Amino acid sequence: MKFDVYGRFLVEVLRENGVWGVYKIGLGKRTRLNDIVLPPDLEVAELAVFLDDVFHELSGPGDRIEPVI
Repeated sequence: MKFDVYGRFLVEVLRENGVWGVYKIGLGKRTRLNDIVLPPDLEVAELAVFLDDVFHELSGPGDRIEPVI
């Protein structure tokens, strides 16, 4: 799943070998964010909330992390 992080950048979260991989999406490339570790039992419905906990210092008033469809 892809998420818009407060309108600043996109991240993609993928399930890989039983764990979540988090990638920052740039122009023509994708970079793994190794310093962000999501709990392996985290449900898909909880991803946006968890990412908000991780990136909250980047948010401004009313900013949200939204799934990209």
